[in-house]
Amino acid sequence: MRSLVVKSCCLFFLILFVSQHYSVSATKKLLDPKKPCKRFVLYYHDILFGGDDVANATSATTANATGLGNTNFGMLVVFDDPMTKDQHLLSPPVARAQGFYFYDMKTTYNAWFAYTLIFNSSDHKGTLNIMGADMMMEKTRDLSVVGGTGDFFMARGIATFQTMNQEGTKYFRLKMDIKLYECY
Repeated sequence: MRSLVVKSCCLFFLILFVSQHYSVSATKKLLDPKKPCKRFVLYYHDILFGGDDVANATSATTANATGLGNTNFGMLVVFDDPMTKDQHLLSPPVARAQGFYFYDMKTTYNAWFAYTLIFNSSDHKGTLNIMGADMMMEKTRDLSVVGGTGDFFMARGIATFQTMNQEGTKYFRLKMDIKLYECY
């Protein structure tokens, strides 16, 4: 009798394990880093307010640098920046980048970004949420796409930054190569 109970329990757990394995593997998506489901390139233009350029400024310092080092450590910037399909600042924006970044390293320039790309055009409607560390001294940097709405519902992927132009602390332009690997 005891042998029958042990065999029944083993059979039950085997069936349970197999059914769980197949139900999980049937819903699991395989991600191929070479084949994103959506990919596009946008240019991010940031013009930091300098006290006399209200009409042109797209960002402003809300907390000054601390003075610890010479890397703007502690400086917090809030922005509402235009995103264009080409490198030209005066091109029509296809989205707005709204969020903040702060300088978070004392020994070298490094910023941490958290923002939303807001699309409202004939091409796309919805948002993409992007966040992560921008290691500014590197040629390219990857930030995480952590979600979205509308055309980008629950999207996940990578936004690769590349600095295209920088004019002191007043203006910079980033090329953003956005690759989405989860699209619904």
